[in-house]
Amino acid sequence: MTGREEGAATVARPEADVPVAAGVLFGLGLGGFFDGIVLHQVLQWHHMLSSWYPITSIENLELNTLWDGIFHSATYIFVVLALFLLWRRARGRHLRWPNRALAGSLLVGWGLFNLVEGLIDHQWLGIHHVNERAEREHWLAWDLGFLAWGLAMLLAGLWLLRRSRRGRGPGESAAAPAALRP
Repeated sequence: MTGREEGAATVARPEADVPVAAGVLFGLGLGGFFDGIVLHQVLQWHHMLSSWYPITSIENLELNTLWDGIFHSATYIFVVLALFLLWRRARGRHLRWPNRALAGSLLVGWGLFNLVEGLIDHQWLGIHHVNERAEREHWLAWDLGFLAWGLAMLLAGLWLLRRSRRGRGPGESAAAPAALRP
């Protein structure tokens, strides 16, 4: 769809760049939501400060629950910022974005979340580990698996972003997304 549609006030722009920053922020937020909802709440493998304050008392549970909430608030802010960037780019236009670029930017964000979370919170600060219900001698294996998964998502996302830059279908621009341009 190009040009003006009959009776429509919007102009189609089939060659618009994907707002990569929005996708990365969505990925950061979704990665945080997955971690907080699945690992903290559903599986209860760890909480935000559970290595420093093990869940051995009501006070420690309350402290960890508070910091889990602060963590969820931060991931919520990432998603709100992503929505704002996406809305700002798309406002009043009919845009066509390549699926690869959007999926790639989401994977980059989620992979970055896992790498930062895994390196800083698990390894450097040691405030919690991926699966604190496992035997302590297995914690490092879980942490390394989390990092490997994050690296795999990051690399897959970068690969998809690069592929979206080349080899677009008919009518799509070969220009790189703005975040990938030199």
